[in-house]
Amino acid sequence: MRIGIDVRYLSHGLVGGLHQYVLNTVAALIDLAREHQIFLYADTKRPLELPSLPDNVTVRYLPYRSPISSLYHDLFMWRQMARDRLDVAHFPANYGFGPAGAHAVVTIQDWMNLLPLGEIIHGLSSSNSRNLRSMAMVTYLHNSTRAALRRADLILTVSAYSAREVARYGHLDPRKIMLAPSACPADIHRIQNVEEMEEVRRRLGLERPFILAEAIKNPGVVLKAWQLLPSDVRERYAIVFFSRSAQVLPVVHEAVAAGYAHFLVRPQRHDLCALYSAAAVFVFPSWIEGFGLPVLEAMTCGAPVIASDRGALPEVARDAAYMVDAEDAQGLADRMQRVLSHADEAQRLRALGFARAAHFSWRNTAQCTLDAYNRALELT
Repeated sequence: MRIGIDVRYLSHGLVGGLHQYVLNTVAALIDLAREHQIFLYADTKRPLELPSLPDNVTVRYLPYRSPISSLYHDLFMWRQMARDRLDVAHFPANYGFGPAGAHAVVTIQDWMNLLPLGEIIHGLSSSNSRNLRSMAMVTYLHNSTRAALRRADLILTVSAYSAREVARYGHLDPRKIMLAPSACPADIHRIQNVEEMEEVRRRLGLERPFILAEAIKNPGVVLKAWQLLPSDVRERYAIVFFSRSAQVLPVVHEAVAAGYAHFLVRPQRHDLCALYSAAAVFVFPSWIEGFGLPVLEAMTCGAPVIASDRGALPEVARDAAYMVDAEDAQGLADRMQRVLSHADEAQRLRALGFARAAHFSWRNTAQCTLDAYNRALELT
């Protein structure tokens, strides 16, 4: 089989869950599919994040001169793919357009691109990020994703919940959708060395034990729950928020100014492992998740997890985490109090989390992806 994969996400210096999915899936797929010929389509904005490729992998570098180059490659990458006589063209980052004669497989990570455009733009207003540039970007992503789904032979997505939403908003036959669940990034691991963790805590100025949370995932309810905890608990612990973006809700900065919270922007991966490993509890009351990778990362590192019961989170966490409604501050506070006050319960959640995280692997993701390629060929 001649397989082509759009890997421009790995030549742009990006971060986040989608970047990790593409990086780890493609790396595992290359290792798994040694008998197939693989063509990777990157651009020249940054060095490709996949060194030491085997002989069956060929990289096609597309010239990058400005942001307009990305738009051009979105529309015309098919020309290079056509020259490579592909059997399957895979676009793992929500949209893409393959050449005639190749079977197109698209991985939908963010089904919210499929929402009615008015709802998407209204969401920008709610997050204070509505401006001409962001409106143009979401409009382009919305239209491109919808167009890609209409032309795709097969759709991959990361959870059963996402599959239902893709079918619903994309007006697709569910039989056209297959699952390739995510896994924990390869560079996320538990740190047990006490001196190593203490060094990170000293460097980051974390003097007290802490509750860990993502700053862009409903921080308001985390802080409301914090205020409902007994005063002696609040005296012993702090909150550590982290985020890949400095643009967060004002309540985060207010909590930092009040002295009971820290805010870390884009922590180094090693430091993030240390934070997960040292956290008394990781709270993730997200409003919506197509998968919920931070939950898996926290479990891998041994943090007890409390997550919302929305989106794909119950599917990913199952019984290895406490689940609570995303807006239930009292319920979140009660579960935080239980974990923080009962060492045996915290240890029970850690053990369940380790076991649950072990169910996910990038090799399995790659195998599901390869199965999708074969299924696409059968649809001829």
